[in-house]
Amino acid sequence: MSYYENMVSRQRKWMFYLLAAFMLGAGFTPYPHIFLGLFLGGSVSLYNLWLLQRKINAFAESVQRNESASGLGSMSRMAAAVFAVIIALRFAEYFDMVSVLIGLMTSYLVIVIDFFMFKSKE
Repeated sequence: MSYYENMVSRQRKWMFYLLAAFMLGAGFTPYPHIFLGLFLGGSVSLYNLWLLQRKINAFAESVQRNESASGLGSMSRMAAAVFAVIIALRFAEYFDMVSVLIGLMTSYLVIVIDFFMFKSKE
């Protein structure tokens, strides 16, 4: 497995762990709307992470073949984030808006932590 594939696998694994922790928090704490908001934002964040990793892989392959490369899908990731915000606004009694916004940033937090953890090992 290449370094990139190993990194992608680690990041997805950590995102699934965070989503599991958010669901446990929703089930066992007196603040389910906060953890459901984190779960909604985190789920969309996981989708955005998967989409970004897939687009980067396609971008790298097209560069290796000396072909023109397509974009990295910024609009589709922003549309997914807007969709999560719309869901949170529509069902405000179940989701906390600030938690949804924090949840949307979890994949970036996972990427940064993963970078620093594995750079410190080198």
